[in-house]
Amino acid sequence: MAAHRKPKQNPLAGPAARTAATLALASAATATAFEGGAHAEPALTPAQIKAKVDQLYQEAEAAAEKHNGAQETTAKARRELDQLRDQAARKTEKLNASRDRLGSFATAQYRAAGMDAGMQLALTSDPDEYLERAELAGRVGELQAGAIAGVHRQLVEIGQLKARAEERVETLRARQSDLARHKTTARDKLAAARRMLDRLTAEQRGAYEGVAAGESSGAAAAASAPAQTSAQTPAESTPKAADSRAAQAVSYAYGALGKPYVWGATGPSSFDCSGLTQAAWRSAGVSLPRTTYTQINAGRRVTRSQLAPGDLVFFYSGVSHVGIYIGNGQMIHAPRPGDAVRIAPIDQMPFAGATRPA
Repeated sequence: MAAHRKPKQNPLAGPAARTAATLALASAATATAFEGGAHAEPALTPAQIKAKVDQLYQEAEAAAEKHNGAQETTAKARRELDQLRDQAARKTEKLNASRDRLGSFATAQYRAAGMDAGMQLALTSDPDEYLERAELAGRVGELQAGAIAGVHRQLVEIGQLKARAEERVETLRARQSDLARHKTTARDKLAAARRMLDRLTAEQRGAYEGVAAGESSGAAAAASAPAQTSAQTPAESTPKAADSRAAQAVSYAYGALGKPYVWGATGPSSFDCSGLTQAAWRSAGVSLPRTTYTQINAGRRVTRSQLAPGDLVFFYSGVSHVGIYIGNGQMIHAPRPGDAVRIAPIDQMPFAGATRPA
């Protein structure tokens, strides 16, 4: 599994392994052509099987990353909705208190409304006292007008909060629909890949896994890379990271070697590809976005020739896979379901770009 170790000499290594894998897969592909009678599918060559399965895995991972993004947006919309509802509840409570005060004003006015102001002045035994009370009543009237305006303002604010809450509800529903769609797509792609692999015997499946792990496209890079002193630490000859944070991210990635790929996982016991890079840099105190297509914009872009340990390396035209560069043309990444975090050459997949988290 660890592509960084110098492979031992055995009859199933190197070109011989790839030849054996090719013959085994060819045998399996030919056999499937005769299974199913008149409805049998056309025979597939080993290269076609590998290309088809790899494409299905890549499409599944792209859907999984979109699912991760929709999940993040859903959580944000839900938090915003809860905050808006809390604000509306507090303002409604304040509005009710203001209405109670207006009710007291209205009651007092009702009680004094039986006699007009001129008649009250004419009948009073103390006109000066009446005039003082009239002035006070005017002031109370001003306060009452202000209270009415305040109630109106609160009603408007509550209406705006409710409108914004409704918008968040619609956003939440849309994101939940996205979640379900991307989840279904990813599961369908993975199921299709498993059906293809189920055509193979255990021996043929092992041969395929050897080819898929990079023995064909990445053999030269893996063989020429320096052997690691430990599965958990980089070798002495590994290039140094740009700074202490990058070094910590790389160290975390080494510590994750062998842990399983689990769709949507961000550690510490399992990871998907962007979950691993996010967790590695989080251990260094740097917060990265959740998905591959947002992580590529987090930090400074670097060219392939400028790569340093700790940089994030991205693959495929849709930027659907990511690993953490460790030097010597290699990365640590979480490959796909059924696999584990491993070291692999970066030329194993179509390179899409790299970024150095800040």
